[in-house]
Amino acid sequence: MEKIQQYLEHTLLSPTAAYEDYDRLVAEAKTYHFFGVCVPPYWVKKVKRDLRDTAVQVVTVIGFPLGYQRTETKLDEVKYALRDGADELDVVLNLSAVKSRAWDWVKIELARLAESIHQAEKIFKLILETAYLDDDELHKLCSMCAACGVDYAKTSTGFAPKGAEIETVRKMRQWLPAHVGIKASGGIRNFAQAQAFIEAGADRIGTSSGVRIVEESLRQSNS
Repeated sequence: MEKIQQYLEHTLLSPTAAYEDYDRLVAEAKTYHFFGVCVPPYWVKKVKRDLRDTAVQVVTVIGFPLGYQRTETKLDEVKYALRDGADELDVVLNLSAVKSRAWDWVKIELARLAESIHQAEKIFKLILETAYLDDDELHKLCSMCAACGVDYAKTSTGFAPKGAEIETVRKMRQWLPAHVGIKASGGIRNFAQAQAFIEAGADRIGTSSGVRIVEESLRQSNS
């Protein structure tokens, strides 16, 4: 397995996080060489500027955390996030449309988002919020991700009653083609959990506990 930090998107999406918290996030990203940091759209420009001399990717969220904005609103958010320097965009699925079985509408929204993000040669991750999905819905959405140009399917916002679960990631890996990655997020707080999700099929880990995870992995490798 690669070094654990190459899987980690060090995340700060708290509604009360302030300027100094994002300074700390940037400093930790530089120290621990995380794959990326995930921040709200408001902070993308600052964080991108502060990380400009590093390989750390700047990830942001769109339609967050509930996903039921109009497609045009999400596309506007994408436009401004790209302008501010986002490398990857984690877009929340419209669960209300899914529960209404408006599959054609969902497919059109995903295709429009994929076109907008890929025109800028950036990465499109779709947040499924798996806590609210049954197996039939999850299977259908995995097929839709493959058909509509989604680069990664992400389990959770971290704001639902449940976050990532090992069995859910296993199902996603089974139902997604190899070219669609998986980002597990929500409740992953230590190295053992991160390792288990990677073994289950996750390609990325979204976590606010990135420092702890790397420190635990280093202690384990040195013991």
